[in-house]
Amino acid sequence: MRTYNEFEGKTILITGGAGCVGGNLTRKLSDLGAEKVIILDNMSSAYHWNVVKADNVEFVEGDIRSDEDLNRVFKERPDYVYHLAAHFANQNSVDQPETDLMVNGLGILKVLEHAQLTGVERFVYSSSGCGVYGLDSKMPFKEDDISISLHTPYQLTKLLGELYTNYFHNLYDLPIVNARFFNVFGPGEVPGKYRNVIPNFFYWSMNGQALPITGEGTETRDWTYVGDICNGLLAMGIEEEAIGEAINLGSGKDHRVIDMANRVNELSGNEAGIEFKERRNWDAKTKLLSCIDKAHDILGYKPTVSFDDGLVKVHDWFVDNWDNIQESAEFD
Repeated sequence: MRTYNEFEGKTILITGGAGCVGGNLTRKLSDLGAEKVIILDNMSSAYHWNVVKADNVEFVEGDIRSDEDLNRVFKERPDYVYHLAAHFANQNSVDQPETDLMVNGLGILKVLEHAQLTGVERFVYSSSGCGVYGLDSKMPFKEDDISISLHTPYQLTKLLGELYTNYFHNLYDLPIVNARFFNVFGPGEVPGKYRNVIPNFFYWSMNGQALPITGEGTETRDWTYVGDICNGLLAMGIEEEAIGEAINLGSGKDHRVIDMANRVNELSGNEAGIEFKERRNWDAKTKLLSCIDKAHDILGYKPTVSFDDGLVKVHDWFVDNWDNIQESAEFD
């Protein structure tokens, strides 16, 4: 097993570090002996009770669109930057397209400018495998088959982020890596109006509500456990061959939505069942599946947590944090 001792004694900046991926990555880097892990998060979709607390973790409440906030964190001269902050996700971007552009477009441009000026060793960007591939892309999705015929502002701005990182790499030799996430799930994601389906289903199921499936339930997703995503991100920070590349981080397996919903109800003991609703007009992709060969070849990436084991871990986290989750979940 890799030790990732390259991070020992280093300073790492994680934008959006109070979220699910950011929190789990922060915890891993803290445990690996980083001198300091700096979290920059405006808490627009995160909660203080869920922020990682450790002696070598510094939390800064701030916004990636603010030069003042960016000056504050880049004054620490981070060795690595993991840019996870985003205006998330598809429905939110449809409802608020201008905010989506400002956060996911202007925000990454500002972070890249500061990273280039301070000479970071690696800049890893969280793109979206569910976003940059279109209906004209072949499954399983391979990195060279992206689309410019997309369906939501979120998908557009995630691709825009990759274009900006590539620009900084090509012009300034900034050592970037574009990580294309597929349907991340795991402990740490608080349910809410614009959150992912798995935490929302657990919340509704544990409250005895029927689970709403938009579509027929035969739709598939490449759900990937957050711990595997974080292992891929760590490798992206140190593998020289990854520089300048876009790399899928998925499970390489697809699962039906209806099977996931039934398993969530089973774990929660929910007898309210399932309700079928009309598919959302932007939700054009009925199937998602990643090809992770490139991640395996370059990063040694190999998912280790099965989908069912991941669901059990999420349920356990919900049980352990139920009072905070009940108080924080917002669906209005």
